[in-house]
Amino acid sequence: MKKLEVIIRPEKLEDLKEILNQFKIGGMTVLSVMGCGNQKGDANNTLKGLKVRNINLIPKILCIVAVDEDDVEKILEAIYEKIPSGRVGDGKVFVEPIDDVMRIRTGERGKKAL
Repeated sequence: MKKLEVIIRPEKLEDLKEILNQFKIGGMTVLSVMGCGNQKGDANNTLKGLKVRNINLIPKILCIVAVDEDDVEKILEAIYEKIPSGRVGDGKVFVEPIDDVMRIRTGERGKKAL
């Protein structure tokens, strides 16, 4: 199992939900977050290393999902095809291993708990 932390523009949430639905991913946690990348929240700053005095935090959506390891590459490809706007600040996907998971109500573990 893998955990995907998908950070995207708020207007792309419905597209992401469609992608996850295609892969029958039933559970997700969605948070409204603020952040910035290399450009420090300035969409006009295209040069890395440029000294920026103010950091602008931009609203983003963080979606956390647990997925089957076999689906990760296909999900990443679908995200890459559908989510980008072509502008700075489209987001990132962090992929992390999950050692185990337990459903609290039933005590089920592993894939059964998803």
